[in-house]
Formats: sequence, C-alpha cells, structure tokens
Amino acid sequence: MSKPDELLVDVATLVESGQSNQMSLTVVTGGAVITGRLAPEAVWRQRVSEVLADSARLGEFSAAFTATTRRDGPPAHLHFHMARILQGTVGIPETGGMYRVSIADVSAWTMGDFSYSDH
Repeated sequence: MSKPDELLVDVATLVESGQSNQMSLTVVTGGAVITGRLAPEAVWRQRVSEVLADSARLGEFSAAFTATTRRDGPPAHLHFHMARILQGTVGIPETGGMYRVSIADVSAWTMGDFSYSDH
C-alpha cells in the first residue's frame, strides 16, 4: 500500500496502548499470508530478546531488541506473536513465530487468525 490503511493503523494503535497480545489478525504482505496475535512492540521486543539471550550462537544480538526507542506518531509495524505463515494446508512454523510486518506493506487483512485441522 502506498498509504497505510487507517483502520489497520487504528487497530495497531489500540494494541500498543492496551499492552495486550490478544488481538488475532491475518494479513497478506508480499504475497505471504501471516496469521497470529498482535503484541505491543515492547512486549514483542522483550520476547525476541529472551529467545536470543538463551541461544549460545545468537545471544549477542539480544541487546538490539532491548533498546527502548520512543517513537512519535502512529505505529508503522505490526508485531505478531505466536504467528504462522500459511502455505498450503500447513502453518509454518507449527508452534508459531515472532514476525514484524510493515503496515505500509499490508495489501489485505482480516480480523481473526486461521488454523488448519486434519478433521
């Protein structure tokens, strides 16, 4: 999108202000479908930092995610927690991942997340 969807920006702003990670969302960005729950950026950064800190090979990158930078204006990114990229009949990864998506790159979205069942 050349101009971010104002309603999607409003949703992201509410997630940021409420410090909640319960809003489920599915977006299309760059041809990929990502589904999961939105988290406030600070919560997302903290969780990524913790995962990196626990890694013997990637621990040094942990500090990059703990930096707290106050930004003015509306959010520019969506921060997905427990998210999956949908491909065919599976979600990758099955356990969910941490994704950051530019709101300006979202071409379509819907409330709720999608999941697959073998039944």
